Amino acid sequence: MGSTLTSGRASERLALGLHVVASAVLVTLLGLPVVALVLRVPPGQLLERLRDDALLEALRLSLLTSVFATLAVTLLGLPIAYLLATRTFPGKRLIETMLELPMVLPPTVAGVGLLLAFGRQGLAGATLAAFGLSIPFTTLAVVVAQVFVAAPFFIAATRAGLTEVDQRYLDAAATLRSSPSRTLFRVMLPLAFPSLLAGAAMTWARALGEFGATITFAGNMPGVTQTMPLAVYLALQTDLDAAVAMSVLMLALSLGVLLGIRLVTPHLLPAGPLARSPGR
Repeated sequence: MGSTLTSGRASERLALGLHVVASAVLVTLLGLPVVALVLRVPPGQLLERLRDDALLEALRLSLLTSVFATLAVTLLGLPIAYLLATRTFPGKRLIETMLELPMVLPPTVAGVGLLLAFGRQGLAGATLAAFGLSIPFTTLAVVVAQVFVAAPFFIAATRAGLTEVDQRYLDAAATLRSSPSRTLFRVMLPLAFPSLLAGAAMTWARALGEFGATITFAGNMPGVTQTMPLAVYLALQTDLDAAVAMSVLMLALSLGVLLGIRLVTPHLLPAGPLARSPGR
């Protein structure tokens, strides 16, 4: 009996040791590049770089386009998230797959797809041209690329939040003869607001860091389509210190978003953006 107990404790210690080692390796792998970036740029040099006109222009364009992309995703993504959370209909699985596809699609492939869809010779290019609208290699193309890659994050988080609304509140609204739209705006959205906020924040962060689809579909033109990730890529070829300074700035923005989400909605992130509803 004693030997069995001793053997069990030894196995537990070994398992715990393996968990600690694996965790340490992964944390080091993920954290070391961040530490390397921060240590490379002294605060004074970073502040000096912030006076660079090209950097400020890229930052302005990144913030502007990512905010517009987030607003567009919120307005367009809320209805489909509501339908997926509350309705069952033919083709639902296919729509879910299509909405999640940008999460796993290589960004450059997404850019090529956008170009073939909305370019002058694309599927919708002729129709857009008839209205005098050309999207590729414009600031609008940056927003479209950001919407394409970031929309799944908002939809997934919002759908999860709407699904988790207690059925008792919905039953009470139905008893009071509340219309579906009134129930959505007066009951479901207020209760699911933390999920919406987290989804919008993750959408903004993803849009802010978008690179592959943007450079393929919108190009890399300073003042027009050159966002911060593209500016970092360009600076990396000629000025390493500038690239590192811009990278640290992007790191600070991304870290601020994630910390803000965890402080405001601490229970939402562990499940991840791909969390599915349990039953509806």
